[in-house]
This record gives sequence, C-alpha cells and structure tokens, in this order.
Amino acid sequence: MIMRPITALVLTVCLLLFSGLSAVAQSGGQTLEDILARQNGETVERVIGVEDGVAPMVPDIKGPLGPLGATSDSDFWRAFRGENPTDIRSPLSDSVQMTRTGQMWRMLRENYIRKYAGWFPVAVIGLLLLYHLIKGKMHITGGRSGKTLPRFNITQRVAHWFIAGVFIILALTGLIILLGRPLIAPYLGKTVNSILTSAALQGHNLFGPLFILALLWLFIKFVRGNFFQIVDLKWIFKLGGFFGGHVSSSQFNFGEKTWFWMVILVGIVMSATGLALEFPWLVDDLRWLQLSTILHAGGAILLISVAIGHIYVGTAGMEGSIDSMLKGEVDENWAKEHHDLWYEEVTGKPATEPVSEEAPS
Repeated sequence: MIMRPITALVLTVCLLLFSGLSAVAQSGGQTLEDILARQNGETVERVIGVEDGVAPMVPDIKGPLGPLGATSDSDFWRAFRGENPTDIRSPLSDSVQMTRTGQMWRMLRENYIRKYAGWFPVAVIGLLLLYHLIKGKMHITGGRSGKTLPRFNITQRVAHWFIAGVFIILALTGLIILLGRPLIAPYLGKTVNSILTSAALQGHNLFGPLFILALLWLFIKFVRGNFFQIVDLKWIFKLGGFFGGHVSSSQFNFGEKTWFWMVILVGIVMSATGLALEFPWLVDDLRWLQLSTILHAGGAILLISVAIGHIYVGTAGMEGSIDSMLKGEVDENWAKEHHDLWYEEVTGKPATEPVSEEAPS
C-alpha cells in the first residue's frame, strides 16, 4: 500500500523534469553551436517560443536589458581589453578599459629582470678577477720611456669625467630602485629599504636630465676617431691582444669604439625611456610606459656590466692607460704598443723605432 504512492510520486517527478527539459530545448536556450558561431563573429538568432508547432525566429535582444545579451562572454572581455593589447603600434580604442600587458609586464619584471639582472655585473666582476689572477696586469713592454704624447685635451677629459660621474650616480641609485626589495629589505629591513629607495628615486630623477647633456657633450668631443676601420678586423681576430700578440690600432681600438657607440646608442634609449618615466603625462598609452621600464632596466644592466670592464682596463688591467684621462698624456712606449698607427700619425716616426729614455736631470 505504501509503495503505490511512492511509485506515483517518482513517476510524476520524472514527467515534470522531462517536460521541463523539452521546454528549455524549445525555448531558444544557448547551444554549443551558438557559442561557436558567436566566437566566429556570426549573428545568432534564438527561438523564444513555440506556437502551433511553429518555432518563430526573432533577432537577439541587444543592449544591457537583454536576458542573454547579443555578445558572448569571450567577445565582451576581448572588447573590454582590446583585440591585440600587445600591439603597441595600434592605439587602444575608447571602449578598451584594461590590457593584459600589465600582468605580462609585472611577471617579466618580477620573475626575470629582478631575479636575474643583478647577476650580470656580478658575472663580469668574476670573469675579470679570474682573468687578473691568471694573466695579471698588462705592463708596458720595455717599461716607461719617460717621454709623453698629448692624447686628450682638457675639454675631452672634463666631458669624460662628467658623464662618468653622472653615470655612476645613476647606476647606484637605479640598482637600489630595481633590486632594493629583494636584496636590501630582507637583510636591513623594510624601513631602511624604503628610505634608501625614496632617496635613490629623488637622486635618479635629479641627475637623469644631466645624463642627456653629458651624452651630447661626449658625442661632440669624441665622435671624431671613433668610426670603424678595416684595421679593426685584426683587433677582433686577435681578441684585442688580451691573450698575447701585438694588435695594431689607430687613436681608438675596436673595443673603445664599440664602447663609445654603445654608450651613445643605448644612452639615447635610456634618455628617451627615462624622460617618459619621469614625465609620464607625455605618453598617452600606458603600454609605452610599461615597455619603457623594461628597456630602461635592460639598457642599464648592459651599460653597467660593460662599464665594469672599461673601468678595469683603464685602471688595474693596463699600465699607463689611466694617464690619458688624468694627465691628458701617455707614455710613448704605451702609445707604440697599444695605438701604433696613431703614434705614427702624431709623431711621423715608425712605431718600430725604439724610444730613447730621457736623461735624468
């Protein structure tokens, strides 16, 4: 007696569910074909009712009041963030409210630049220490002659030290801004890191425009003589003579010319991106600012790493090299050994001719 009511109840529920599903299927509910059609940009019409066995077709109800809307979720979010947010050549339309590049920029900055950038200068220092331990300092063959040649005038030396000083300040403050959170905060605390980062930011913004002036002055004073020549190929093949052998060179060798043009070209990129970051209202598109931070950090790490090698060669790595920027003069034996073609041009004498030492006074 009890089973009959239960059986009747179950049958009633099954009939109601079946009739409900049939109604939904006939009422124009979304199907997989509808979704795929919308993603392909096709117009989809829905069945909203059935009368006398005929399903009338009506167009979608558009606008915010439509029950399903005329656009799929994928289309909506694609329009919301832009069709191709990574293409910075095409400006964002007014309908775009967000871009994916913010997340992409954050991941690139945090997972790669901050994580690995600091290792490049460290690697350069390690290689130079290893080289110095194996080869030692490059001494002048035959020693100093006691006779000197003028190499750089006072304006050239001031231009060199001016950009060197500004660059060192920008390099130190920039490294604090970039790497302070992972390197300073864990060991000295967040308070110390915030104070140092704030001070570094102010100093970086203050000396940044000076770097542009210093770069222009450096170009004017040193561009002459820094154009590449055929003789530079020999310098490349012999690796600059760092592992033995004489390498002919004019006033500037291939390494010095490469460093000069690297400073100029990368410096232009650094100047342009630095101005965009310091004065962000000059840039309409946020994606350009995101790209500027990447280029600025990458250019800075490149210049800092190569500058370490430049400083090493000019000081501890090569005897007599620093004299050209401190005194403006170099020993004749140094000139014959490292810039023989320039020596012959200046003195009119062959570089193979021995230089007699001055008699002691």
